[in-house]
Amino acid sequence: MRHRRSQPWIHRWSRQIIGAIAAIGVLETAVLTVAELTGSAAAICPTAGCKEVLSSQYATVFGLPLTLFGLLSYAILGIAAAVPLLVNRETNKQLRSDLEQWTWLLLFAGSTAMVVGSSYLMYVMAFKIEAFCPYCIASAFLSSSLFVLSIIGYAWEDIGQLLLTGLVVGMVTAIGVLGVYANVDSPTTAGGKGVPPLITNTSGSAEIALARHLKQIGARNYSAYWCPHCHEQKELFGKEAANLLDYIECARDGQNSQTERCQASGIQGFPTWEIDGKFYAGIQSLARLADLSGYSGPRNFQR
Repeated sequence: MRHRRSQPWIHRWSRQIIGAIAAIGVLETAVLTVAELTGSAAAICPTAGCKEVLSSQYATVFGLPLTLFGLLSYAILGIAAAVPLLVNRETNKQLRSDLEQWTWLLLFAGSTAMVVGSSYLMYVMAFKIEAFCPYCIASAFLSSSLFVLSIIGYAWEDIGQLLLTGLVVGMVTAIGVLGVYANVDSPTTAGGKGVPPLITNTSGSAEIALARHLKQIGARNYSAYWCPHCHEQKELFGKEAANLLDYIECARDGQNSQTERCQASGIQGFPTWEIDGKFYAGIQSLARLADLSGYSGPRNFQR
């Protein structure tokens, strides 16, 4: 009498494990995305390296936080892992089988893309930014775990197809990532390399009055030309008012760079305001800057 070989435990529980890992990834990237969108990423960073990475030019893609794309990726893989489990194996055996087959391919392809993207970002942190973010390292670990589980958690019949799929997905992802970040090291701003983008908003009388007040009391705006949040801060003031601020360029390759001054002041993220000897990291609303600086002029700010 033949006994049916039992299914390895990893095959029985791989989808549940993948779903749990994806859920952790969704939670992590959701928190970081909210922090990035609100300009408060520096406030949740436990290390100086974390602040530097999350405020770098590599932290945004097409003007959106990179963490948002990570959030979507984790969510898609989590859903792909869970969907077949919702189908009753006894009453819908064929549907369950088809869903398992197609979603496993999606899980493998998606996790492969995530691993390639994470590997590039690890390279960027080590050799370009020269700083490390615990959140990014944790995300890379989660992505790698998903990739390994997508391979060992299923009884793949055609290993050749698996290798070919992985190769194609990996190459496409690598080309896409390199293309997205192609201009990061050679930014094409209006003034050339090292110069911040042009400010498009115009200033009202209240914005100009606040900027003059901040300049008069010695308030400083520590920023980097490539920092998207720094540009958002200046857009709140508008072109005319922003030109009145005491702008300190912290990027080493920025125009009129004052990197040593930034380091001496302990600046760990951009933008950072120094007002009356106290430092405030992240984008600040004009109303908050007015409160912090003791501004008593008009407050009919446009933004």
